[in-house]
Amino acid sequence: MIRSRIAVSLLLLCAWACCATVARSAPAPAREGDVVMPDFACVNGERFVQLRLHYLTLGQPHRSASGAIDNAVLIMHGTGGTGRQFLSPQFADVLYPVGGALDTTRFWLILPDDIGHGRSSKPSDGLHMNFPHYGYADMVTAEYRLVTEYLGVTHLRLVMGTSMGAMHTWMWGTRYPAMMDALMPLACEPVAIVGRNRLWRDLIADVIRHDPDWRDGEYAQQPAAAMRAANAMLVIAGSAPSFMQKALADRDTVDRYIANTLDARAKGFDANDLLYQLDASRDYDPSPLLEKITAPLVLVNSADDFINPPELGLAEREISRVKHGRFVLIPASEKTHGHGSHTWAALWESQLRDLLVRPESLGKPRH
Repeated sequence: MIRSRIAVSLLLLCAWACCATVARSAPAPAREGDVVMPDFACVNGERFVQLRLHYLTLGQPHRSASGAIDNAVLIMHGTGGTGRQFLSPQFADVLYPVGGALDTTRFWLILPDDIGHGRSSKPSDGLHMNFPHYGYADMVTAEYRLVTEYLGVTHLRLVMGTSMGAMHTWMWGTRYPAMMDALMPLACEPVAIVGRNRLWRDLIADVIRHDPDWRDGEYAQQPAAAMRAANAMLVIAGSAPSFMQKALADRDTVDRYIANTLDARAKGFDANDLLYQLDASRDYDPSPLLEKITAPLVLVNSADDFINPPELGLAEREISRVKHGRFVLIPASEKTHGHGSHTWAALWESQLRDLLVRPESLGKPRH
């Protein structure tokens, strides 16, 4: 799904107002790294000769008396995003400083760029539509191997993610239930992607594939008309009604926003990368395995999320199957940002603090 850059030119208007309430010291700078996984096999049988995963880390690993790293936190980004999105002020300035819920003097944060994203292997590197057709299952496998084989982490203090990364969080909980102390998915549902959620994804793919300038993925320049239309749909999918009603208060403001934003946004996307990113969700459906989750889990959605509309009642229905699960719905307000609320940490920081400090976060039953 979509990371918080959707309608980013609007969100930046109130970034200072959100962060000014947090008077803490700045977090330590991020460190960057890359790993190469040779002969990485996808579930569908396609293979990467070499799969490169880029990642950032914040803080330092701490080792217990037994020598195991005991303070690692995995944070996973959304569709079209990168680990770097978690350095944005509305996220980092709230969570990472001394005293923050993810204080980087206490936790070692791991922020990967997933397959097909950022500085990790992706179609636009050169293979175009010959790039292996990865799915969410392959992405989670790569995340797991990065954490365990390459970074030496055998247990995570917390697994969390936004949008697509939130869906991966559910998959971590079902595939590796003993691997973490706590889980926090932000802005998703623990069910297969169907209905309108599938429709808007397929509409974007259809627009790209039917643009003659796409040339079956072998374009010299981005298919401009298709990418403009794709970004228009992404803006709507990530929109927040109350916020936009205030920020786009008259017709002229709306017209200026369209004129100044769509083409600029399109420059940040590659058509083939976007096709793969949207298609990767085809294998997502943790719902048959929810009873396998043993770690405490808090699912947080916002009531103005176009992509995960609360009126469907999916979260309430499914969370009852998670032994230590809890669902929190943030009421829509002028402070929420639709789907992008997942990156505005001030909206849900208290839920994260509670998850990390209560006894259940150590795997004990909740009474």
